Amino acid sequence: MKNLTVLLLTCILFPISSWADTVDSCGSEYECIEIGRWDIGLALGYGSRSNPLKDYDDIPIYLVPTFAYYGDSWYFDNGNIGYTLSEDEKYTINLTTSFSTDSAFFHRWDPSNIFLTGTNRFEPSPFSTRNQPMLMSNEQGGPILNELESRNFTYLGGIEAYLYTRAGVLNFEVTHDLLNVHQGTEAKLQWLYNIAVKEWSFELALEFDWKSKEVVDYYYGIRPSESVFWSENYKAESAINTSLKFTSHYVLTEHWKLLFLARYTQIADEIVASPLLNEDYTSTFFVGTAYRF
Repeated sequence: MKNLTVLLLTCILFPISSWADTVDSCGSEYECIEIGRWDIGLALGYGSRSNPLKDYDDIPIYLVPTFAYYGDSWYFDNGNIGYTLSEDEKYTINLTTSFSTDSAFFHRWDPSNIFLTGTNRFEPSPFSTRNQPMLMSNEQGGPILNELESRNFTYLGGIEAYLYTRAGVLNFEVTHDLLNVHQGTEAKLQWLYNIAVKEWSFELALEFDWKSKEVVDYYYGIRPSESVFWSENYKAESAINTSLKFTSHYVLTEHWKLLFLARYTQIADEIVASPLLNEDYTSTFFVGTAYRF
């Protein structure tokens, strides 16, 4: 954890001196999606997302689709719908929707296990878990858990902003549960830096993902029917997960490219304390070829 903290501080502090100069978000470092045209891609390869939940399998990744359409204001991006309120060379402000990512650990065909990344209007990175166990072993000294109740998927909606600088792109997003599943709120702060060298493209992203108490309690809290002991002894709190992501593309032809993605998420202590987890992190990787139609 100490090494991760040092790396995060380095990623934040190193480029600060150049933030005063801004660049066009569709400059040479980014290949934007053409307005009024569907952007469709399919990646074929091999990858895996580790599952921090006890007695749940890791998530295999073989096929990853990308579907996006951007109009003058409205857009559809891998299942997410948004509306641009204001746009300039230096910033963009959108009304946006997004998937709940926590439900992906409980359901194999959750959308977050299919659409691993969004296009975010830049060059797209086109990219499941088994059902809930009947009984879970416990390694934290308390009673075992009975059959779990459902942890359902939900759709989040809110507002996001992008700030474009020479040091990369800053993204801030605040969303709330739209389907009244847990009535929780999430907030995300993300920094993305993209480098293009001939046929190569590299992107590094640093993300802080805050989840309200309602979100943590719904997905990682314990119901009395699951365990009276743990429902009384584990108290959910708001939490911040920290992630690092690296993506690389190599252009082969107009339509074909090689693709590599790696992501590491340090799960917050407030979530790790739940008896549902046996890992304090989750990692994702994918390597393969992508075809852009």
